[in-house]
Amino acid sequence: MRKFVDKLDKGKFHILYLSDSKLTPRHFYKGLLEQLGSEAKFYRGDAKRQLHREIELMKGIRGIQPVVVVDEAHLLDREMLEEVRFLLNFKMDSQSPMALILVGQSELWDRLRLQSYAAIRQRIDIQFQLGHLDRAQVEEYVSRHLRYAGVDQPIFSDGALDEIHRFSGGAARLINKLCTHSLLYGSQNGRRIIDDHMIKQVIQGELS
Repeated sequence: MRKFVDKLDKGKFHILYLSDSKLTPRHFYKGLLEQLGSEAKFYRGDAKRQLHREIELMKGIRGIQPVVVVDEAHLLDREMLEEVRFLLNFKMDSQSPMALILVGQSELWDRLRLQSYAAIRQRIDIQFQLGHLDRAQVEEYVSRHLRYAGVDQPIFSDGALDEIHRFSGGAARLINKLCTHSLLYGSQNGRRIIDDHMIKQVIQGELS
């Protein structure tokens, strides 16, 4: 998402970002309006109309398209997802007032596949799922992160990478978590190389 946002022309797009596991419609409008420099009205309906006015002014006068990014969207409850549907379809011609991006773990799409969410799913133009990494990709992923951190020598043994792939199933979030715990464990024990034995100890002791 950072890479995507960084590529957007700031003269044409305005990014609004929300990340709240217990996001409610009222806090949704409040958060967006605050980022637009406005104090939200108390009642949800008033705040919604206020947001529409702000967005129409932004698009009509300044020619800027708002892009709303809702992170941790897999944690949104049904009421909030329904509010998203109404927000995206606020005119008779179905014109969307903003570009809305829902970002979440795979459970989000699992929910949206249910028949009860069909009306919301039909309003999604594009969906993308980040697949799990294979063993070779896990090694490259870990190596690249180490290079970002300024490391120019191997730290994880081949056996350690095998265990990381086996435990994580190639899911980036689990790879990150296991590698971070393992590096801390290695540092505390004065080890320069993380081997498969240490990975197993971390899994059993901290992540099981």
